[in-house]
Amino acid sequence: MAGHSKWATTKRHKAAVDAKRGKIFSRIGKEITMAAREGGGDPEMNPRLRTVLLKAKGSNMPADNIDRAIKKGTGEVPGVTYEEFTYEGYGPGGVGFIVEVTTDNKNRSASDVRSTFTKAGGNLAGAGALAFQFQRVGQFLFSSEKTTEEQLMEVALDAGAEDIKAADDHFEVICPVPAYYSVSQALEKAGLEPDSSELAWVPSSYVPVTDPGVAKQVLRLVDTLEDLDDVQNVFANFDIDDAVMSEAQES
Repeated sequence: MAGHSKWATTKRHKAAVDAKRGKIFSRIGKEITMAAREGGGDPEMNPRLRTVLLKAKGSNMPADNIDRAIKKGTGEVPGVTYEEFTYEGYGPGGVGFIVEVTTDNKNRSASDVRSTFTKAGGNLAGAGALAFQFQRVGQFLFSSEKTTEEQLMEVALDAGAEDIKAADDHFEVICPVPAYYSVSQALEKAGLEPDSSELAWVPSSYVPVTDPGVAKQVLRLVDTLEDLDDVQNVFANFDIDDAVMSEAQES
């Protein structure tokens, strides 16, 4: 999502985190299980598992939940078999979406995602139709109240980050996927806790949304997709300025 749009969305979601904490734990649990199934249950030997455990820690996921999810992945306790899929689609205003899914029923997930786009006035696209417009990177968002650009440059760039973007009320740190863990560790060691931290699909170009009505439809589509049980992450290339974002959220 566009920088300030992603930041506004992050703040909006943080207000509803407690109400959705059970779903958040379920979502992260699936990621842990998939990571453990692919690379084993030892985070020191499994970079993907290390990355997901950082997210679990940031969400205050109970240790018992984490341990159970790892054991499901390694086969030590029984569990369903998950598969991962990525869907691409267009939403209102021509906004592009990438939707990551982890599911035990591909047909159900595809149907749910397709119908959600259709009801929003959008449509699913073929594989690769949109992915080239995004970059797969590590992304960290910080409120400007928490840190300074100079501090982030000193800590994050030395750890492998490639870009730090400053806005009025926040900073965005971007790093290559292989550097995500080292940057996360460096930030933690420096006492810098991001408001949002993830492996993200960041747009290379953006679709401006200037109509508050369309902006509201786009935001509703983001929420509806994220509420689907099988959806792990939703990324989009909308660019909504602060005034339009506020009007869309209030209407």
